[in-house]
Amino acid sequence: METDCSIRHTTAAETAAPVLPAGPRLRSLPAGTRLLHIGPYKTGTTSIQGALFAAKDAMAEHGVAFPAHSRHPMEAALAVCARPGMMGDTRPTEGHWQRLLDAVRATRKHTSVISSEFFADAPDDETIARIVDDLGRDRVHVLVTLRPLAKIMPSQWQQYVQNGLRMGYEDWLDHMLRKAPYEKPNPSFWRRHRHDRLVERWTRVVGAENITVVVVDDRDRGGLMRTFESLLGLPDGLLVEVPDTANRSLTLAETEMLRKLNMEFRGNGLPDELYSKLVRNGAVMHMKNTCRPASDDARITTPMWALEEAAGIGAEMAERIGTMGVRILGDPALLSAVLPSASAEPEPARIVRRWLPTRSTGRSSWRPRSPRTPPPARFTRRRPGNSCGFSAIVCSSASSGAEESTYASGGAEENTYKKRVQLLTANPDNPVRFPGSRLHAR
Repeated sequence: METDCSIRHTTAAETAAPVLPAGPRLRSLPAGTRLLHIGPYKTGTTSIQGALFAAKDAMAEHGVAFPAHSRHPMEAALAVCARPGMMGDTRPTEGHWQRLLDAVRATRKHTSVISSEFFADAPDDETIARIVDDLGRDRVHVLVTLRPLAKIMPSQWQQYVQNGLRMGYEDWLDHMLRKAPYEKPNPSFWRRHRHDRLVERWTRVVGAENITVVVVDDRDRGGLMRTFESLLGLPDGLLVEVPDTANRSLTLAETEMLRKLNMEFRGNGLPDELYSKLVRNGAVMHMKNTCRPASDDARITTPMWALEEAAGIGAEMAERIGTMGVRILGDPALLSAVLPSASAEPEPARIVRRWLPTRSTGRSSWRPRSPRTPPPARFTRRRPGNSCGFSAIVCSSASSGAEESTYASGGAEENTYKKRVQLLTANPDNPVRFPGSRLHAR
């Protein structure tokens, strides 16, 4: 499970949650089963993938194979689901899926486990049937992990922002929850997170007896690891969460800075390939690895109306899943809980100062300015020596002149592109080139 910086974590006193006792060990799946974990997103997938990959040699000693060549066989899942992948990345090919299949078949009669949340994006029954048939229909058992929508929504929104989304959180919530057909700006959200329909699609293909649904309880940090150990017949404690700073979610300030940068990218017509290299796999990764959120940093807060909408949808989904005949592990009531940790209305935020050009000199100076609508974060001048200023991150992620030589073709086009690149690689001492580059959220 990712380290979630989008909501304020409650203390034990606030939740009054008892220590959860270890229940009876689940019956293991039959030897030779191919356990297919399909997510969906934001339900502990990265955490379990990291643990499985780290323990693959130890699992092999107990007759369980992890056939993927990396922690997450993302390209293989994207290819078989005919998905394009992240913005600016190279589109996966059929070869990625075939490589994973070869590795799975090489496990022969051993139990194996494959995990990718991108399998939840399978668009229709035919695609699901192909996945199951290619893996060996008579040996596949599907595992679905679920969390409450109230916890998924802020995390999924900031993930969409990391892939180019420019819409603010409350506006996004309004579109996803109130504006039919609830598909804009991210039609993938409900395909992934209308969990009853997700389980129903896979049940139609593999049968209810071959599906296990796990309701993840965030109070029990090791619960998901123990569930996988039980299903795979592994010793207790073999799977251990692997710390991964690159997997943490973004804070409100970080997400808002990235959202503004997304606007700059679209406004200046920069190529998606540059976004992938400079921003998502450059600046954002650098920020995650080098900046540790403080306890008083502003968090992404979900308004009460959205929490209540999410709880209502969660109750409906839990009820429908309960009638499908699949095995359910955990408490389905968690899917409809209104979380106290995220129930407070956000404090209205304001911008203290903005960096604006002065007409007479062409240089920049601080001026107060009141926007028409309150922005979702408060900004101030970046503190000296703070390595988390976003312009510094972008600068450190870009090689000098490399992007220009890669994408520019010369002449007027090259000059135009150089000007665009300067928006991203601006000298922090000359912030007028990139509006907001001297702003640092707190």
